[in-house]
This record gives sequence, C-alpha cells and structure tokens, in this order.
Amino acid sequence: MAERKSDIESGKEEVSTNVVQYESTGPITEAEKALRWKQDKRIVPLSAGIYFLCYLDRSNIGNAKIMNSTTGDDLLTQTGMTNYQYTISLMIFLVAYGLFEVPSNILLKRLRPSRWIAFLMFSWGALTMGLGGVHSYASVTVVRFLLGVFEAGLFPGLVYYLTFWYKTEERSIRVAFILASATLAGAFGGAIAYGIGHMNQVGGLSAWRWLFILEGIPSCLSAFLVWFLLPDYPENAKWLTIQERDLAVQRLHVEGSKGHHKAMTWADAKTTLIDWRLWGHYVVYFGISAPFSSLSLFTPSLTAGLGYKDLSAQLMTIPPYAVAYVVQVLTSWSADHFNARGLHSAALATVGAIGFLVSAVLPADAYASRYGCLIVAASGAFACIPPLLGWLSSNIFSTASVGLAIALNIGLGGAPGQIVGVWIYKSDEAEVGYPTGHWTNAALLFMVAVGCVMLRVYYARRNRKMLDAGSGEEVRLFKY
Repeated sequence: MAERKSDIESGKEEVSTNVVQYESTGPITEAEKALRWKQDKRIVPLSAGIYFLCYLDRSNIGNAKIMNSTTGDDLLTQTGMTNYQYTISLMIFLVAYGLFEVPSNILLKRLRPSRWIAFLMFSWGALTMGLGGVHSYASVTVVRFLLGVFEAGLFPGLVYYLTFWYKTEERSIRVAFILASATLAGAFGGAIAYGIGHMNQVGGLSAWRWLFILEGIPSCLSAFLVWFLLPDYPENAKWLTIQERDLAVQRLHVEGSKGHHKAMTWADAKTTLIDWRLWGHYVVYFGISAPFSSLSLFTPSLTAGLGYKDLSAQLMTIPPYAVAYVVQVLTSWSADHFNARGLHSAALATVGAIGFLVSAVLPADAYASRYGCLIVAASGAFACIPPLLGWLSSNIFSTASVGLAIALNIGLGGAPGQIVGVWIYKSDEAEVGYPTGHWTNAALLFMVAVGCVMLRVYYARRNRKMLDAGSGEEVRLFKY
C-alpha cells in the first residue's frame, strides 16, 4: 500500500487490478475550515493584489495609446509610432512572455516563492516606470520585451503556488479571485487613466508618461512587502501552529504539491512532455487566450469605436470588466462545487462566443447593442479561465510535473493565443466595427467549448476504465 501511494504521488498513472475510488471531496472538519480560512486571509488577498498590479502595468499601454489623442499628446504621436509598430510592441511582450514562463516556474521551486515573486515584481514595476521615458519605437519595443520577461513567471507561478496550499476542489475559486483581480485592474485602469488624463503637461510631461510612472511605483514598493509577507510552504509557515502545519501537510498528502519535494528533473520533464492529454488542455487554452489578450489590450479602442472619445472612452471600459468580475467568481465557485470545470468552461465559452458573434453581425452604428455584446463577450471569455486552470492542475499528480504543465499551458498555449489576439483588431476596421476580431474570437471560443466537452468525455472514459478494472486498492480518479 505504501508503494502504491508513492506511485500516486510521483504521478505514475497505472490501472490497478484492485481499485477503490479516492475521493477528496468528503466532509471537511472544523479544524480544516479554520485552517483554510487562516490560509485564505494570508494568501489570497496578497496574491490577488500582486496580479492586480501586474495586469495594470501590462495593459496600461492600451490606455496610453488613446489618451489625449485629439490634442496629439498620445503615445503613438509623441514616439512617432505607426499602428503596425504599436502592434509589434504588443507582440514582442508576448514572445518574451511565452519563452520565460517555464524557466520562471522552475526557479520558483528552486528558490522560494516569496523571494522570486518579489524580485519579478520590483523588476516589472521599474520597467513600467521606464516606459514613461521612452521617445521612439525602438525604446518602446525593448522595454516591452523586458517587461514580458519579468511578468512571464507571475501568473503560472501563482497557479503553481496554490497547489502547495490547497486541495483540487479548492483551487478554481481561488484562481478566480486572483484572475478576477485582472478584471478589476481593467476596470480601475480605465478610471485611473481617466483621472491621470487630466494631468497632461503637468511638470512638462504628457499624461501617458505620468500613467506609466504612477502605475509602476506601487509594484516596486509592494515588492518589499511580498518579500516578507508571502508565505512559502505549509511545512515551514511560522504563522501556523505546529498542529496547523501538520494538518496542512496531511490534508494535501495525496493531491497537493510538496515544498520538500525535489525540483524538476529531466525524467519529470519527459513524462510531462509526452503526456498527450495535457496537449489537449494546451490547445483549449490557446483558444481562450486570444479573446483574453485582445480584450485586455483593445477594450479602450473598442469603446472608442462605439462613439466614445478620449477620456470618455477610458471611463466606458469599466462596466465590461466589472460584470466579468462577478461572473468569473460565481462560475469558478460553481465549477469547483459541482466538480464540473470542463462543462462550466464550455458553457461560458459559448456565451462569450455568442457575444462576439452578435457584435460581428450588428451594424457598425448600433453602438448600444454592440456595447452590450462587449459586456457579454468579456464575461464569457474571462469566466472560462479559472476553471480551465483548476482542471489542469487537478489532473496532474506530482509536484514537479504540475509546475511544468502549468507553465507549458500558459506558455505554449496561452502566449501564441495572446499573440493572435494582438493582431485581430485592425485599426483600419474601426469604422466598420472590427469584424475580423469579433469573428476570430467567436470561432476560437466555440473551439474551446468543443475541446472542453471532448476532454470531459475522455476523463470520464479513463475513470470508468479504472473503476471497472477491479476493487481493493485506492486510486485517485481524474477530476471533471
């Protein structure tokens, strides 16, 4: 039995002749509830705050593009960039993002999460402030590439980090609270940009320069707090009692990552790379990443194309993100509660696809209807992501493999998808309502829905095969 448990923890998926379903969703004790709440108060707000600042610093270039454009005080005019060059600067960020996600997750485990994430945070904050001093297309592109290098490790790192602290059925809702901070950043980003837009030429600087400077400072300062306050692993959490530490380790004995486990080896990497079911997850995540990227970067331009100008366009980016925040959290809670992550993602992807589809066929001057479709599309697209990430991490059974798989999912699946999202909203289609972007996002979201259903059927067949094989020993089944 001990040998069998070791196999489960190391990620070896065998079909035993004696199988009993391992079920992690049984009644939770009062001690576990108290421990989980104590962890939540320390980990979730801090992680969400970190990602909030990361997303704010990543997406504010979209606000800078249109800020005070009617007076010629915008990013493109003052750096002499064309719309094509602007798109290249967005894409180069994502190239770096894709290349450095896997190395970053490996370093997070080899070093300590608190140290590595604090280092990343200070670096991207300093680079964001540096964007306030650029004067040419070349300098914008170089700084955006470096920004991608240091932001690359944060989101996959946080998803990986949660596996050290939470059981599988507890992760999606917490990923949702972290990812939902990005939707809040989108909403607050519009409000902040609206306010800073009135600082044009204060101290001789254009408002878009102030935007980068003022939004980079909080990341640099917060990095010092993260260094000292972000806990690393349950095994060495001094803010937990000895009994709480023992319980935290014990309850994740089968299905959690372990702080004391060794870092990535070539054998771990090879096993993860040739597990073809994981590539199904990567393809699905590719499909959701294009809508996520395009909405993140082009919502200010989309609202500007709906009849709103300059600072009003910044303000009208808030409602789509605010609604998406609520939908995202509710969807993630339901997905975990009913062990139905795949079907929830399929349903919300379909909702998002319909929003984009209707927007694509509406007349360009149907501003109110198209704005409503933007809210529906954003809600559906953003709500898919936490259940998808929770689903992936729930179905990988070793500490080393889960870190690599999450990074590959976001790097190989997410980064190329986000690069697609950079190109689909063409500036020369503004007057006709950006049909290429809407059609592309609709098609990709329908692909996500189909892929989720196929993976759900596949996992059900694998579980049925294991359960039909016999009875006797304990085995961990795949989550849905």
